[in-house]
This record gives sequence, structure tokens and C-alpha cells, in this order.
Amino acid sequence: MVIEQVSYAVVVKDLYKIYGKSSVALNGLTFSVNQGEIYALIGPNGSGKTTTLRIIATLIKPTRGIVEVYGVNVVKDPLKVRSFINYLPEEAGAYRDLSGEDFVKFMLSMRYKEPDLEKAVEEAISISGLGRDLKRPVRTYSKGMKRTLALSVVLASKPKLLILDEPTAGLDVEKALFVRELIKKYNREHGITVLLSSHNMLEVEYLAHRVGIIYRGKLIGEGSPREIKESLNAENLEEAFVKLKTRV
Repeated sequence: MVIEQVSYAVVVKDLYKIYGKSSVALNGLTFSVNQGEIYALIGPNGSGKTTTLRIIATLIKPTRGIVEVYGVNVVKDPLKVRSFINYLPEEAGAYRDLSGEDFVKFMLSMRYKEPDLEKAVEEAISISGLGRDLKRPVRTYSKGMKRTLALSVVLASKPKLLILDEPTAGLDVEKALFVRELIKKYNREHGITVLLSSHNMLEVEYLAHRVGIIYRGKLIGEGSPREIKESLNAENLEEAFVKLKTRV
């Protein structure tokens, strides 16, 4: 079966992921992401958010169901999908013995050739705000510095779809605010579609055009943050989730 809604950046339909014989991570998950929007998946630990992002990023295969990114099936043609996405996992690693600057150059060289590579490297260095620390080995970086370094690379690569798992994890308040502004800027100025997961509900309300609420591998609510709160007479998304959970 081929999904024809190519106007969507992402289409997920009847998605299941079962580990072993009975561990159900995703249970018929269905949602779509419009081109050019910021869509956030929220839900408790173990709800299936990271599994969903990893399937869309072609890192794991679903048990069954359909996932398409800009009309391309992630199982049938993963290489094509990878050519226009970039993914930042919650625990983004880095090559420990490289300097921060060399890490940026190495990662971006997989997507760009000169002279575009030089421009992308300069942009990533500017985004990172790490200054002289870029000359140091990555192994000497704090968790927050590694996170910022990795995020600078994925933003500078300007993918059609940017997939972010807990984008501000490990960052202090000031850096987290900086990162959120960057995400909004790149979405607005470069038309990058963003699919993210986050436990920070204030972050989601600030960033997301639409929100999908997952519980036990299913979508139990969807809409703009304002629509969700108003429909449930909730003051915030946390309260909205609790009310939705009681209906399942």
C-alpha cells in the first residue's frame, strides 16, 4: 500500500513495534506531520516516543505499519530518506578524540562538498557558541557542551526534516532558551520541518504548532497546545495529559 499524501512531511499509519514475543512499544500509532511545521510528541517514559522517532529516522524497522517521509517509505528506501533528514538522539555521542571543530567538519563532510562544506562548518561553529572550546577534544566536554555541538551540526546541515529527541536534555536554562530560539529560527527562515519529543511541557507549548500525545504506544490526543488545553479545560499540557489518560 502506498500513501499518496505527499503534502505531508511525515505519515505514520497503523504503526506497531513489538520486541520479543510480547513487549509492545507501539500499538497502532497513526499521525501525520505537515510540511514546515514543528510537531511534538509527548508522553511518559515508555510510551513509545523514542521508538517512533528511531523508526522514522530509519534506525530500526517496525513490526508492521507504514511510515513515509516526504512520500518515501522508510523501510523500502531508507537511503533516500536519510538524504533529507537529520536525527539528534537523546544521548548524542561524538568522536571523543576529535576536537570539537574537527567533529563538526567530519560530520558535515558526509553531507556537503566544498565550497558548501566550508560555509556549513562556519555556520555550525557560530551556532555552537563554543568559541575556543572547539579546539579541545570532545572527551573533555560536559554533557551540555556535547549536546550543543551535536545540535549545531544537525541545524547547519539544513535537512528537510529535523528529528530531535529531547533537544534540550542536559542544558542549563540559558542554553536551553538559546536552543529553542534556534529551532524556531531554522523552522521559520529555512522552512525546516521539525519533529521532536520532549518531557518539558513548557518547551513544547513554546515550540510546537501541533502536539501528539502518546500513551502505551497509541495516540490519545492531538492538536495545537491551545486546542488541547481548551478542549479539556486544562491549564497546561501536563493537566491535559492526566485527563486524557483517565479516558483510555
